[in-house]
Amino acid sequence: MSAASSPALIIHFTPGTTAADRDRLVALLADYDLVAIQEDDLGSPRTWTAHFAGAEARSAAAEALGAIADGDSLRLELAEIEDGDWAKRTQADLPAIRVGRIIVAPPWDLPDPAAVPDAVVVEIEPSRGFGTGHHQSTRLCLVLLQGRALESQTVLDVGTGSGVLAIVAAKLGAPFVSAIDVDPDAIENARENIVRNNVGQIVEAHVRDLTQPGVPAADLVTANLTGTLLARHAAELGAAVKPGGSLIVSGFTVDEKPLVLDAFDGTFALTESAEEEGWWAFILTKP
Repeated sequence: MSAASSPALIIHFTPGTTAADRDRLVALLADYDLVAIQEDDLGSPRTWTAHFAGAEARSAAAEALGAIADGDSLRLELAEIEDGDWAKRTQADLPAIRVGRIIVAPPWDLPDPAAVPDAVVVEIEPSRGFGTGHHQSTRLCLVLLQGRALESQTVLDVGTGSGVLAIVAAKLGAPFVSAIDVDPDAIENARENIVRNNVGQIVEAHVRDLTQPGVPAADLVTANLTGTLLARHAAELGAAVKPGGSLIVSGFTVDEKPLVLDAFDGTFALTESAEEEGWWAFILTKP
């Protein structure tokens, strides 16, 4: 496999596959180092090309999907995508999106500042780092971030992807933001977006695993991951929040809500929630 190739899994759907079915698949695939999903039709996809960080993760995801597939409901193909620019190419038609005061826009769809004087505009170059604002979980985090008074809050963004949440936190007034991710490609993309948005004096991005010692605690921690990862790393996420601080978690479906709530029960109080199309986000507060 060449250095520019991407291990991928092509998923063919039957006509009866629902949006809820696809949401459950996203949640499952995300537990296997999923990088991104390319859809042949955003409105009613018949085929997904799921890209993974490595071949082992791709194989594990294929095995997991094979275990839940009902008869011919899914047909799977292993593939190697040789085009190193697949992420930018497949996201080239993504438009800007607005969530409250925040507009997340690619370079080719930036709004005229005079037309949106009240908006906080964040420019994100689509790449392998997750976070263009088009997924429900990212939008939910943007909704909850806007309700926080960040002017005196330090922020830690876990699994930063494109850096969008870290950049938004800085533009909403946070004086210092640390963005971490285990994926070097994501951190490279995040750093480019940090410079693009002129927040380099506020936001630092590092390749770092939350389980490694020395992760600094923050007043607000954001973690747009998956239900499984949130539950698995509840202790580490909890330790990263200062006493009296808050944790914004997202990336889980309605089926995973109990898993996430149980993981933080006893150490955090649920103070706010948001939902969009079966995806959820919580604000959890540490006593």
